[in-house]
Amino acid sequence: MNVFFRDFFTDPVLFMSFGFLTIVVSLCIFFAFFFLKKIHDAEVPEQN
Repeated sequence: MNVFFRDFFTDPVLFMSFGFLTIVVSLCIFFAFFFLKKIHDAEVPEQN
């Protein structure tokens, strides 16, 4: 397991791949919660 962490911090391709993957996943989670909160707080217009 120690070899993985050593390679992780010395190999820029591996480091950047996991870095960008972390950014993409965190953005997906943020926007999911953002839109769910907007939907929950939205006012329903009255129908006449």
